[in-house]
Amino acid sequence: MGAVENIASPVTQKTTSKPTATPMVALLGNPNCGKTALFNRLTGARQKVANYAGVTIERKEGSFSSPAGRAFRVLDLPGAYSLSAHTPDEAITRDVVAGVRAGERSPDVIVCVVDATNLRLNLRLVLEIKRLGLPMVLALNMVDVAAKRGIVIDADKLATELGMTVVETVAVQGGGEKSLLRALDEMWPALTTTAATARPLSAIDAVSVEDTQREVRRILSIVSNDAGDRGNLTEKIDNVVLHPLLGPLILTVLMFLVFQAVFSWANAPMDLIKNSVDGLGQWLTTQMADGVLRSLLVEGILGGVGSVLVFLPQILILFFFILILEDCGYLPRAAFLLDRLMGGVGLSGRAFIPLLSSFACAIPGIMAARTIQNPRDRLVTIMIAPLMTCSARLPIYALIIAAFIPERQLAGFVSLQGLVLFVLYFAGIAAAMAVAYFMKRTMGGSHQQPLMLELPAYHWPHLRNLALGLWERAKIFLSRVGTIILTLMVLLWFLSSFPGAPEGASHPAIYYSLAGMLGRGLEVVFAPIGFNWQICIALVPGLAAREVAVGALGTVYALSQTGEALATSLQPIIAASWALPTALSLLAWYVFAPQCMSTLSVVKRETNGWRYPLLMAGYMFGLAYAASFITYRVALLFAGA
Repeated sequence: MGAVENIASPVTQKTTSKPTATPMVALLGNPNCGKTALFNRLTGARQKVANYAGVTIERKEGSFSSPAGRAFRVLDLPGAYSLSAHTPDEAITRDVVAGVRAGERSPDVIVCVVDATNLRLNLRLVLEIKRLGLPMVLALNMVDVAAKRGIVIDADKLATELGMTVVETVAVQGGGEKSLLRALDEMWPALTTTAATARPLSAIDAVSVEDTQREVRRILSIVSNDAGDRGNLTEKIDNVVLHPLLGPLILTVLMFLVFQAVFSWANAPMDLIKNSVDGLGQWLTTQMADGVLRSLLVEGILGGVGSVLVFLPQILILFFFILILEDCGYLPRAAFLLDRLMGGVGLSGRAFIPLLSSFACAIPGIMAARTIQNPRDRLVTIMIAPLMTCSARLPIYALIIAAFIPERQLAGFVSLQGLVLFVLYFAGIAAAMAVAYFMKRTMGGSHQQPLMLELPAYHWPHLRNLALGLWERAKIFLSRVGTIILTLMVLLWFLSSFPGAPEGASHPAIYYSLAGMLGRGLEVVFAPIGFNWQICIALVPGLAAREVAVGALGTVYALSQTGEALATSLQPIIAASWALPTALSLLAWYVFAPQCMSTLSVVKRETNGWRYPLLMAGYMFGLAYAASFITYRVALLFAGA
């Protein structure tokens, strides 16, 4: 490991005294260099995620202590290939590093993380940052992978050539960060007594890209020897995975197996949650006297929140596979495979990652579209991202599929329920491509840019990263259940309980409530697509978050029963209450369902106005109504036959 002392020339670096404070370390590097894995290794659970002021770009900050017990703060900057920013992500990274972003504290030291197997690409960014004259440490990451491939890098010579401390790290292994911690400990006195000021950003542009690349080649000729590079398994796997015929087939099979697992693996944990909530509801019913409080707890909270909570296992299983595919390096390959298909509708393969993110939630997918350089492609990606089937739709799909689609095996191994779920996801993708094609024709086509995307080496998924990802997803889901959904269920219970039924009423009390009046009013609009007034009630709170619709149905049908606690027994109730055409119509509705309000607000921020959020809500409502109408009428014809 290098031991060359820092950092930048004292002639050009400006320093000012500062009181002792917790130093801020900024992690910076190319995408796929292991920067975020190193951030997770340093901070563990001591991290928080927010947005940079004024934009929706994610800001990850955490804290850690060195072996000497010294405290540091650490900021995980968005990945960048250059400080000559071409995307909003890179612009944020440039401004934070240069100390010109309002409201952001300048970092005290830059830790530039580079991929040891790909120094030729990574060193350009290192040289650009060096010109700013800031304290720096180079973290030579993935040295274990480089060693296995026979790539030899002399860290001491690299430190000499760069004029900065160079340390070797393996971010995915326990203890792989120790050399970096020791280097930061050695820098502690300077970091807590002086504040470095970056040179103007014009220092970056003072040297041409050609000169920078020439310097990269010169340094590599001195410090690196890849003559013994034996190649790697990645290239051999890519010969199959990226094959023009086998590649798309493999991708389709993988996605199909994922959706099969969502139903096949989730039965036992779902039954456990369902039985637990049912048992709690029955216990409350027997222990409490009949009245408003028992109704609130059993029909309002358990009937609503419990109906949503039961789908947590399916959501975690879906993200288990997505995280594995992401961590092992497959997802960028999927972008290349889909580049030709997406090019046919006016998009590049670079839109694949934002669209894939939208399967979790449309909000991060819309935010991820900022990495797309072409403004028209970025706008089209934002407009179609909500058509990807987000995790909030999964509880609705799972409820209706389990109630109306038989649990049957086709050909002895294919789950019919999993097949229907796969078709619903595929329908969302097909609709997104169709809308993109239409927008290309109406907005004016642009020259299709070739897809340039770095493909990381394949590696086994890391259990720690997988566990952290699933934990974050579970926290997000449970926090929504405990906040948005719980609040809306209590409000819906109140609207569904008051005023009470009149004397001699022939319908349940909810029929005469405020919610019942609203539902019967909306039924006039939605009756042509087969929706009854109970479904209409559920559509309204579903505008806040789609999964709320399941909880709303739970509350509505709980209050519609006479002397029977519903808890999570919603599935058999709707199976007995709805005809199959209605169920199929509701599935079609949620393939295109109008966006939740939080997504529309993010679109407003990303597009700087209300024009595109309103356009999005309008076209999705129109598609949803048309799809449901056609589905309902065709299903009625077959049912009549």
